[in-house]
Amino acid sequence: MATLLFITPNFAAENTRPILTISGHSGATSEADEITYDQASLEAMMTASITTSTPWFDGTSVFEGIPLEELIGELNAGATKITAIALNDYMTEIPFDDIKANKPILALKRDGEFMSVRDKGPLFIIYAYDFKPELRTHHYYSRSAWQVAKLVIE
Repeated sequence: MATLLFITPNFAAENTRPILTISGHSGATSEADEITYDQASLEAMMTASITTSTPWFDGTSVFEGIPLEELIGELNAGATKITAIALNDYMTEIPFDDIKANKPILALKRDGEFMSVRDKGPLFIIYAYDFKPELRTHHYYSRSAWQVAKLVIE
């Protein structure tokens, strides 16, 4: 008698794999805090979307994600910037003043679909480039890290 075994990928496990680490000081203690997030927990926090054109995609795209200001929450006590670190170790610094003034988001979705690593995901820092022309410069494009894996609050 033969037995047939079906093996299917565990899609639930993919959604629970950590994709983002945020580290820094909460200000409440001198100890460093570190929080990890999986795709499902970040998706539950999504509250913002930005419709804009970018230098990396043709036409206009709708990006959905979490405002950076909300995401870093109380970990920003006394800090002046975040450093975003991508999967390929690209790093960029974003001052808190910029985060407050320009409201970038940490996008998980582009045009309704989760972004794969091949599509600059799973996480991409996006500004509303079409809303504020002054954001359409190398200065701000360099802060728009894709494949973000870690945010360090400094």
